[in-house]
Amino acid sequence: MKSTVMKSDIRILQFLIFSLALIIMIFWVSSAQGSTTFEPIYQPSMDIFKVKSEIKIDGNLSMLEWNEASQTINFVENFPGDNTEPQVRTKAFITYDDDKLYIAFLCYDTPDAIRATMCQRDRFGSDDAVGLLIDTYGTASWAYQFFVNPYGIQKDLLWTKVGMPDIGFDLIWESAAQITDSGYQVEIAIPFSGMRFPSKDIQSWKVDFQRNRPRGSYYQYSWTAYDRNEQCFPCQWGTVEGIKDVRPGKGFEILPSFIANQSGELPRGDPQNQFDEGPIMGEPSLGAKYSLSSDVTFEATLNPDFSQIEADAAQIDVNSTMSLYYPERRPFFQEGSDIFLTLFNSFYTRTVNDPSFASKLTGRKEKLRFGFTSAIDENSPYTIPTDDEDIMFNGGKSYINAFRLSQSIGSSSQIGILLGDRRFDGSGSNTIAAFDGDIRLGQNYSIDGQYVLTHTSEQDNHSRTKIFGSDRSEEFVLDSTRVNGEMTSTFNDGKHTLKLDGESFSGLGLITRFHRRARHWNFTVDYNQVDKTYRTQLGYDPYNNYRNLDIRSFYVIYPKNSSFQRITPFFAMYNRWNFESEHKIRNIYGNIQAQLDLAQTNIQIGGSQSEKVYQGQMYEDLWNVNLNSNSRFSDKFAYGMNIRYGRDIGRGFGVRDNEFRFNMFVNIKPLDRLTIEPSFNYLKGTNDDRIDTYGIVNDELTLIHSLESGAEIFEQMIFRSRLQLQVNKQLSLRLVTQFNKFEYLADPASGTYLEFKRWEVDPLITYRLGSFSVFYIGSTSDVNYLSPEISNVNESIWKLNNQQFFMKLQYLFQM
Repeated sequence: MKSTVMKSDIRILQFLIFSLALIIMIFWVSSAQGSTTFEPIYQPSMDIFKVKSEIKIDGNLSMLEWNEASQTINFVENFPGDNTEPQVRTKAFITYDDDKLYIAFLCYDTPDAIRATMCQRDRFGSDDAVGLLIDTYGTASWAYQFFVNPYGIQKDLLWTKVGMPDIGFDLIWESAAQITDSGYQVEIAIPFSGMRFPSKDIQSWKVDFQRNRPRGSYYQYSWTAYDRNEQCFPCQWGTVEGIKDVRPGKGFEILPSFIANQSGELPRGDPQNQFDEGPIMGEPSLGAKYSLSSDVTFEATLNPDFSQIEADAAQIDVNSTMSLYYPERRPFFQEGSDIFLTLFNSFYTRTVNDPSFASKLTGRKEKLRFGFTSAIDENSPYTIPTDDEDIMFNGGKSYINAFRLSQSIGSSSQIGILLGDRRFDGSGSNTIAAFDGDIRLGQNYSIDGQYVLTHTSEQDNHSRTKIFGSDRSEEFVLDSTRVNGEMTSTFNDGKHTLKLDGESFSGLGLITRFHRRARHWNFTVDYNQVDKTYRTQLGYDPYNNYRNLDIRSFYVIYPKNSSFQRITPFFAMYNRWNFESEHKIRNIYGNIQAQLDLAQTNIQIGGSQSEKVYQGQMYEDLWNVNLNSNSRFSDKFAYGMNIRYGRDIGRGFGVRDNEFRFNMFVNIKPLDRLTIEPSFNYLKGTNDDRIDTYGIVNDELTLIHSLESGAEIFEQMIFRSRLQLQVNKQLSLRLVTQFNKFEYLADPASGTYLEFKRWEVDPLITYRLGSFSVFYIGSTSDVNYLSPEISNVNESIWKLNNQQFFMKLQYLFQM
């Protein structure tokens, strides 16, 4: 009996020991699993392998096709999180064959929450999207960016160290996508023939996979973890190795097109006449591209159609004294644009206004980039800069040549030269020689700059011409009455005037900047100057005779456990002197910006205090306060606005004025394929200082009229709406309408105001087979409001001012 009890006790003890061990083991395993933390991977690497057969790009990720591809699931959230674990899973695949690079994404998500727009390529904005970023040369000076949304719509960009990524860059590549029960999936194929990369047997490329997921915040996930203390963006990408025995594209492309149009206008100088519809005209155009080698490409275009399919958005200019700057949208100049970019924008391609012929040679050899452009411009803009304004007119026919060479040094530094020359038919020329550099000094610090030497030989006997971009039809004489009623010497030596009288002179401009870019504290110290004899007829330089010192700094705060993702206070000081050491501008500006995790909201509140010298007069106590806000409440609705109020200079009246400015845009998407984008810009100036008008009465200086403070001196408003209906991936309908109205005080002595109003209506039908094969048909119509004060009419009327119907057929042949 006793033995039986002892055996039973032993079994019970064994059971208890076993149970306790099992509990300890379970606890240990669960504790180990619970303690596993997410580890971001910096600069990851991947070997990829060649597939045996071509992959069909249809948006259906068959594992039989992709089972040979390398893959990764190691994604991190780099915004708004700082290399944290993403909320959803993403898997990326990459492989290649003899002709193409293949990439695929599996994006897990709730299908109903996915945001996507059916639109033309490059047009989607705040959509779900995946992307591939490639720096094929590893120089961190330029890189390809390919993005695709859940409908398979493409967006390609060219990233460069100077300026924003170029949205106008286009390559020919394939993409397809579909939304599934578990999220969405994307397939991409990029032909090697369209890319540029080193001529090596085995490639090693800097690469990153990205996924954008806009919800309450704009979440961004990436394969590589990013250090916010590292200023170089591509330097942090991962590495893909193992692509063997592939070569960049060689071959010949021909881009013929046919353009037909009918242009009509209201006869200038006599609005009472009938509208002249003009004849129907048609002409062919021919472009060609030839790859001289794997790294060098030559392009030429004869009788090019450089008209823009979509008119530039009007800008507020009623109180401006400088020429407006518009982005380049013409494909010929967009390709290779990264090569010609410099800090001074010394080759502003839109100065090539109306070319009858243009050619371009571009190349990339390891860390060397070069480009040469030559063109014949039939109607050339000619710009004369002064201290306070620029004068622009038609300089006639000219011959243009520009050469650019840049060399990358190390991981993210580069130096370069730019040579540009414009020769005007008959007489006159302008030549520039520039040297620039961008040198990395460490993880957080860098210095960049540009040194430009110009030489100008003025045109002669060209004193009578028309102003570029002016709505006025009359001609003017560029003489001693042109600038502010008095012709002053451009330079104090008295040898040079603003007249086009065949003078020759040289000028100098330079810019140098010292940067700190880091996780929290960032600053830039910028010194630049342009002397009185500096002119560039190929660049955008509306002012001369200045020395600028610009210091700006901001600090980024990342609050924890807060609705605020980032809070960024910003401070800047700006000073301008002329070469006579006169202090022209003092400005202090500050703001604070907050980014919220609600509806992707950004709010910025700021203000400035300044004093300025304009036309020799000092204007003190100038100030403004401003509020900026933008949000995207859903996939269907977004808005942005800017409100500014303050005291500035009424430049056409020589007084201080109180200015109110309001800008707003709205994006509405009632359907996935229908977008409506209205915008409104408004500026009003009222007199802050009383304007007294004097005249001679009975041989005495007498006060004739006083305009009290608070009177309106100018007002401008612009309403623009863009409606786009994407029927399918090929066919789209677009309607742009724009209303521009401004009025200004023409005669303070009598209180006379002049008013200008215009409606523009631009419908367009587009059928696009690819990036460059496309058919357009559309029209542009401008209707002006004519009043007796500014036109030869008896009463105020609306009248069609000009109209154009156009058709363009273009098809790309590749051989």
